[in-house]
Amino acid sequence: MTKLFLAATVLALATPAAAAPMWIERQAVPKARLIDPAFAESAAEASAIVDHAPWTGFLEIYVVAGADGINRVRYAAVNADDRAALGAYVASLEATDVGSLATGEQRAFWINLYNAATVRLILDNPGVVSIRDIEKPWDQKIATVEGRALSLNEIEHGIVRPVFNDPRTHYALNCASIGCPGLLRQAYQGKAIDGQLDMAARAFVNHPRGVTVENGRVTASKIYGWFAGDFGADDAGVLDHIRGYAAADLAAALHGAKKIDDYSYDWSLNAAP
Repeated sequence: MTKLFLAATVLALATPAAAAPMWIERQAVPKARLIDPAFAESAAEASAIVDHAPWTGFLEIYVVAGADGINRVRYAAVNADDRAALGAYVASLEATDVGSLATGEQRAFWINLYNAATVRLILDNPGVVSIRDIEKPWDQKIATVEGRALSLNEIEHGIVRPVFNDPRTHYALNCASIGCPGLLRQAYQGKAIDGQLDMAARAFVNHPRGVTVENGRVTASKIYGWFAGDFGADDAGVLDHIRGYAAADLAAALHGAKKIDDYSYDWSLNAAP
């Protein structure tokens, strides 16, 4: 990538009003590449269960459903005790021997760590109106696991995407934005994670910020543009994926659609008013 092209890409992504073509935005998205083979190891017969109850307790108190169907976080209401409890929960995850866990437990571990660390990042930067107001939010080291300091980008693109290779992951990781799939009001759990991921997929696909069809034109979340290869080989493949979770009315509106006409995304902070 030339310096001129990179500069144009960064400028387009940094300017909210700019309508950069999706192919340009896609160039700036990290590829799914395993950062360490150790993170791909699991114990198939392991019975250990990670305790995510503290995270569920936090979510039940501070995540609320808006009238528009989007779950928001009451960041400004988090008290000192619960802030400390959140930090203790992240510390407990950092002390976990991830390689000794079964695959389902590992998947829940990484998703919960990503989401809890993201909430903590917002709490550490009070007053921001978008996570993009924070300097390099996805590249800051936010947790140390198995002796390696990790950023949000490394967790998502260096572990979760390459190890689990499941497009539903995108419905579970929350980047503290309105346009992102919402936080559940409960932690992900290893034994229940397939059902939870399906629930998260249906909730996002069938909400207007996921997919809308108007006069035959399909507008989809930029998540489907940025990570098109995770959902399908082309627009038709992405739409087939979407149809798998679409309710009857949306499925009918998408009948025969072969391309995505436009993309949208709202970077506003997912804060409760």
